[in-house]
Amino acid sequence: MAQRFDYIVVGAGSAGCVLASRLSEDPSVQVLLLEAGPPDRSIWIHLPIGYGKTMWSKRYNWCLHTDPDPNMNGRRIYWPRGKTLGGSSAINGLIYIRGQRQDYDHWAELGNSGWSYEDVLPYFIKSESNERGASRFHGGSGPLKVSDIPHKDELIEAFLDGAQEIGVPRTADFNGQEQEGAGYYQLTTFKGLRCSTATAYLRPARKRANLTVHTNAQATGVILDGNRAVGVNYLRNGQANRAELNANGEVLLSAGAIYSPQLLQLSGIGSAELLQRLGVPVVVDLPGVGENLQDHLQIRLGFECTKPITTNDALNTLWGKMRMGMQWLMLRQGPLAVGINQGGCFMRALPGEAATPDIQFHVATLSADMAGGKVHPYSGFTFSVCQLRPESRGYVRIKSADPLVTPEIQPNYLDTDLDRRTTIAAVKAARQIAQSSAMRPYVKREVKPGPDAETDEDLLAFSRDTGATIFHPSGTCRMGPEGDPMAVLDAHMRVRGVQGLRVIDASSMPTLVSGNTNGPIVMMAEKVVDLIREERQG
Repeated sequence: MAQRFDYIVVGAGSAGCVLASRLSEDPSVQVLLLEAGPPDRSIWIHLPIGYGKTMWSKRYNWCLHTDPDPNMNGRRIYWPRGKTLGGSSAINGLIYIRGQRQDYDHWAELGNSGWSYEDVLPYFIKSESNERGASRFHGGSGPLKVSDIPHKDELIEAFLDGAQEIGVPRTADFNGQEQEGAGYYQLTTFKGLRCSTATAYLRPARKRANLTVHTNAQATGVILDGNRAVGVNYLRNGQANRAELNANGEVLLSAGAIYSPQLLQLSGIGSAELLQRLGVPVVVDLPGVGENLQDHLQIRLGFECTKPITTNDALNTLWGKMRMGMQWLMLRQGPLAVGINQGGCFMRALPGEAATPDIQFHVATLSADMAGGKVHPYSGFTFSVCQLRPESRGYVRIKSADPLVTPEIQPNYLDTDLDRRTTIAAVKAARQIAQSSAMRPYVKREVKPGPDAETDEDLLAFSRDTGATIFHPSGTCRMGPEGDPMAVLDAHMRVRGVQGLRVIDASSMPTLVSGNTNGPIVMMAEKVVDLIREERQG
């Protein structure tokens, strides 16, 4: 006999852990949480700097690649995605950014009632426990721990001074009244350890008798009775399983921007033309499923430093590694406790066109050929720049009715003129800061793109040759108003044309937020739980 539940949550990531925790607060309901990956037991998950290891771990990471992107010289780009309790919040760079007020006001303007900035701010506050305490913009008692970087860094200070020289003011809070500025990031850490959603939300909830958590359990499809979701099929440790819903129960997909649309398509919900071509019976013709894929494309500029003060220097010697280890063991401080990107800025690369910041910097006190790669043998640091609101749109489409076949992932980076111009301007802005009087004493040479890259055409070619994801794929099951033929969800994140089925994760975003996505996804899950409760009571 299949087990029966009131809520089946598919995916224990940034949204799924929140949903499972909050819904199971009601002892009268039964909640099942399915996670395709294993438990989050690795020390490399919990050490903030450990994502250099989990970035490549096939145990904790889906280790996806895009299909060849014609705009990126046919390159297949590596897309790490979390596959453990906490999902990508267990392997990400820990940066806590909400995006801009205008992002959410735009969602509301698109016809998504209840998603304006003033509507969502209470849920950001509810979710957050900021070490600075409660305020107009911040929470002091929520599950998700948000911490300051405890010590100033010489290189980061030089970067912040250099940003000021080109007109970007210092800010102490990217998530306050205004995002624009340069400063230190706050991180989802607590006492030198990562605070994933599994740590923040799921761990305290595991003791509840009404919450069942199955790891190594990959969903293979939603079970439908006509147009109602009635359960989920899944493989657990390679064995077929089935979980069914009680009357009026719901399936909540939180499998992320790749796997949520895949699960819908495998279940007969998606473009009829695509499904018929692959022999999948069509239940609901929703052409927007898998479309509207958006991501932040990061361009990494690498520099050799004049001083041995970088994390490269610590990682390249036995003494340096021992010193880092002792700092963490004795004080819960140092590079192991703060990850890789400590500071950054939000600014306008095209000030004549952008009313708010259109690019973001991540500044790392180390350098490598790619994010999470082996550090260079010299003293090095990195400026990563990305366009915040790309116009380019890609897609995710199943290639087979077999749920174990990875879908086609086509980001279509740099597909529009604005995206190309903004990216070129972002690289130029990074060079301006590197050439400022504050930064010059630290720059021995620009390693990448290097002095031979001079023209706009050179910088665009460099971006096509080396650009990579900054890990924020979104939009593939977007919410939108009734009259929008490409909208997959309504404003309560219910799948159109299907009862008892929602999607709550980055795929639900109509447009990508201006910054890192973990915090916004936590907010979205908090808000949807309230919507579910209101509907259940009403």
